[in-house]
Amino acid sequence: MNRALQWKLIAGFLLVFVAGGITGAFVGGSYVRHHFLGLHRPERIGAQMKERLRAELNLTTEQVAKISPIIDKTASQLRDIQRDTGQRVHQVIAEAHRQMAANLTDEQRQKLQQSEERHRQWRHHHFHEGPGDMPSATP
Repeated sequence: MNRALQWKLIAGFLLVFVAGGITGAFVGGSYVRHHFLGLHRPERIGAQMKERLRAELNLTTEQVAKISPIIDKTASQLRDIQRDTGQRVHQVIAEAHRQMAANLTDEQRQKLQQSEERHRQWRHHHFHEGPGDMPSATP
């Protein structure tokens, strides 16, 4: 086997390997987004619970109708817990930022504030919160 053919084979194997890696990352990312991140969407908790129970327990339409109010109440309670927990986490981080700000330069405080603004915009985009829902974390 000559040198040129060896290099072509090596390049071909590398190309197939890289293509497989890219495909795996894309498929894996789609899977994670759909199966894990989609499960935590507050507006879909009740529907997902009903569907999972219907499928796992082989519930009839009548049974689903009877347990729907229970699931709806549970989903509402879970949304409240999730919202309250998110607010508590934000408060703890905001307090940490306030305490840290005393030890930062003006430029660093500005960068921290910009980071907080990016995070606030991300949360607004992903969780449909109003821009005024979260107080600023810096003084």
